[in-house]
Amino acid sequence: MGTLEYNSSRPPIEIDDVTLAHLKIVIATKLRRQESFMMTWLPGDKNPVGRLTAWVHPSIPLILSFDEPKVAPIDAARIARMMESLNAHGELLIDQMA
Repeated sequence: MGTLEYNSSRPPIEIDDVTLAHLKIVIATKLRRQESFMMTWLPGDKNPVGRLTAWVHPSIPLILSFDEPKVAPIDAARIARMMESLNAHGELLIDQMA
């Protein structure tokens, strides 16, 4: 289980390494283009109520930590679905990316 730490103002988001590897590509693509977007996820088991949303912007620090040293396999179709959804809705929904 890897983590995504955004702006260090909240606890890191726990995400499995395969999903995190896909997120890395999608987020990097958007930020490389200087495109900001919303990112929404369900809080962890410690606080299972509600949803959290962050504004992702190129100027805000982002750290992705993987548990496994080996790079996770990437599914190009999954990346395409994630990008299409993000571009259509302006929001990346982490819990609906399988």
